[in-house]
Amino acid sequence: QVQLVESGGGSAQTGGSLKLSCTVSGDTYSAAYMTWCRQALGKGREAVASIVVRGVGRWYDKSVAGRFTISQDTNKKTVYLLMNNLQPQDTAMYFCAAARSPLSSDAVDYWGQGTQVTVSS
Repeated sequence: QVQLVESGGGSAQTGGSLKLSCTVSGDTYSAAYMTWCRQALGKGREAVASIVVRGVGRWYDKSVAGRFTISQDTNKKTVYLLMNNLQPQDTAMYFCAAARSPLSSDAVDYWGQGTQVTVSS
């Protein structure tokens, strides 16, 4: 069994910053990609950032490019999402995912439980 546990969500003002963390534990498992997805109330789940676990590739949805940065510490089996210049439309539940393809909310092997991000104007 593989567990993904997110932390770091909360509230921020417009223009503020938050940093999410996702730590992987459990059975031996090697994901190809780690992805952050989000789901706003009443909307579908969308992938916003991915990083290749072994390599240097990173991908961003256009809605967050230039504001969000995905990174990882492989020794700690932890993936981060630094979110700068937050906007009210970034309000959503954010999920960490171990995935087979980048920027996909479908090709996912494991999901975290989610952490709420709320941005107020």
